[in-house]
Amino acid sequence: MVAPFKNEPFSDFKRPEQRQAFEEALERVDEELGADYPVVIDGERITREATFETHDPSDPEVVVGRFSKADADDGRRAVEAAHAAFPAWSETPWADRAHLLFEMADRMRKDKHYYSAWMVREVGKTWPEADGDTAEAIDFCEYYGREALRYGKGHPVVQTEDHNEFFYVPLGVGVVIPPWNFPLAIPTGMATAALAAGNTVVLKPAELSATIGWKLFELLEAVGFPRGVVNFVPGSGRVAGQAMVEHPKTRFVSFTGSMEVGLRLAETCGKTMPGQRWIKRLVAEMGGKDGIVVDETADLDAAATAIVASAFGFQGQKCSACSRAIVVDAVYDALLAKVVERTKALKVGDAADPTVNVGPMTGAAQRDKTLEYCEIARQEGRIVAGGHAVGDKGYFVAPTVVADIKPDARLAQEEVFGPVLSFLRAKDWSDALAIANDTLYGLTGAVFSKDPRRLAEAKRRFYVGNLYLNRKCTGALVGAHPFGGYDMSGTCSKAGGPDYLGLFLQSKSVATRRI
Repeated sequence: MVAPFKNEPFSDFKRPEQRQAFEEALERVDEELGADYPVVIDGERITREATFETHDPSDPEVVVGRFSKADADDGRRAVEAAHAAFPAWSETPWADRAHLLFEMADRMRKDKHYYSAWMVREVGKTWPEADGDTAEAIDFCEYYGREALRYGKGHPVVQTEDHNEFFYVPLGVGVVIPPWNFPLAIPTGMATAALAAGNTVVLKPAELSATIGWKLFELLEAVGFPRGVVNFVPGSGRVAGQAMVEHPKTRFVSFTGSMEVGLRLAETCGKTMPGQRWIKRLVAEMGGKDGIVVDETADLDAAATAIVASAFGFQGQKCSACSRAIVVDAVYDALLAKVVERTKALKVGDAADPTVNVGPMTGAAQRDKTLEYCEIARQEGRIVAGGHAVGDKGYFVAPTVVADIKPDARLAQEEVFGPVLSFLRAKDWSDALAIANDTLYGLTGAVFSKDPRRLAEAKRRFYVGNLYLNRKCTGALVGAHPFGGYDMSGTCSKAGGPDYLGLFLQSKSVATRRI
């Protein structure tokens, strides 16, 4: 018997023993910085002359990891290896596959601060943000293990003169392309769902967070996934990644990242390659332009706290981050003042400092893009907090609030993926809801109101995959808030939900005539 699923609790860093344990984990990680990591295909460690490095964004002179850079041939060989491993793995009992996920969760739980400390060093997550990422990774292992057991039971069907069965079978080889912003949770969820369903996987970690991707691969190996069932291919998405996606033996692509890359993948998956025997499936989550709507009945203090947390958690580098505060005219100025006050109180600095609220942008490109949007903000609105780089070392940008942005402005339409929050003034509730829906995206949103009729209307007419009422628009929990959005936010795949494993399966109906 498997106990019912429950979410992994977050660490309380106010407790001295938790704080000390995290500091010790950071010291342990610091001793391992700068190591070399290979490509792994069918269990074979492969070293390449071409390499790339990852760096600590709080101190870019610190090398976190150095990686052999896979080429297109490596990508193709990895797909072939996964294809060869598929028949045996696909016939492994559902319960055995689920057990491996439960073992992953146990090991990750016992060493959770170690995994979190890598995220502090490699992507600049603050202690609580890193801890939440690790907790979510544990949740995915536990949840998808239980989902495997449920899917493995098949589905009851009507019985006739035949004996009728309906059950699920795996697809084949999956190329898993995760992002850098949730470098443990998202690749863990993407990979374990596919593996639990009986598929084999080629994991191409994000280049900015490849070391954390390696730590996940190490764990997959350690718990007993057979050689070839998981292959590790660090490298360029346009080279190794493209070769894997195009390969005729690739059955599906699981992707989380930008809209631009997701649309390119959709186009590539839509082309039938010579030797291909199926329609490739794409499971994609592609970002958002998320808004929090606040009306005149709302608790403004609660709204302000939620907006700041949603906008500036992990420096706004979340697809669910609030980048638009859409506020009715009657309370616009009062709410703006509260948000500015809270924003200016945030401490910016090295993510390893437990007192820091806002760490660095994860890379130089991310910092530079954010600063470019700060310049656009000066043209399109009025900067009332932030709008500048911080310090002379590291990729730090001050949390930025921009007032008086028009609904059709670039800051209201384009995904910044940084700590830039735009305030938009609405005439009334109806206007605010119309503004909220007026983007290409439909991932997350929130409404602050005490009017039950408006909350009910938002449930029907706020067109997002994840809607939050009177709370922040980030922090989806596995099992509680299945995550994925509409329109250009992706295929509404609902990670951490009861339908997710089905995306990596196909169904089979068998009728047996009684003789």
